[in-house]
Amino acid sequence: MNLADLAGTAYPWLKAFHVIAVIAWMAGIFYLPRLFVYHAGSSIGSEKSETFKVMEQRLLAAIMTPAMIATWVLGLSLVAIGGLWSEHWLMAKLALVVLMTLFQAWLVARARDFLRDKNRVSARTYRIANELPTLLVIAIVILVIVKPTF
Repeated sequence: MNLADLAGTAYPWLKAFHVIAVIAWMAGIFYLPRLFVYHAGSSIGSEKSETFKVMEQRLLAAIMTPAMIATWVLGLSLVAIGGLWSEHWLMAKLALVVLMTLFQAWLVARARDFLRDKNRVSARTYRIANELPTLLVIAIVILVIVKPTF
């Protein structure tokens, strides 16, 4: 089996695991801001606040960060195998995935603030922020499925 055959055989498996990683990442990225909404409403030092800290840290460490890394690695592997680097829809998609990654970085910073009992963001702001990944996912899915020409 030559390298091209191996790449062709691996492609559907990479794609399947990429989709699984994206689903796991998005589950976390939708859930963490919701946790922040409730955490922002709890008293510093309370049992509830301490429980949210544990939940937030576990979500980031066990699900979100590994899923984000897997999404990137598998996605870039698919691009390389498929020779898609010149596709304009893909460049737009990658820009949106960069925004999603930056959103996660913002969430990580907010989780650190909560961990240090230094949250300065309102529950309302977290509710609003929770809409950003939804908009990004809608745009990303449209780009991947429709593959519009620019």
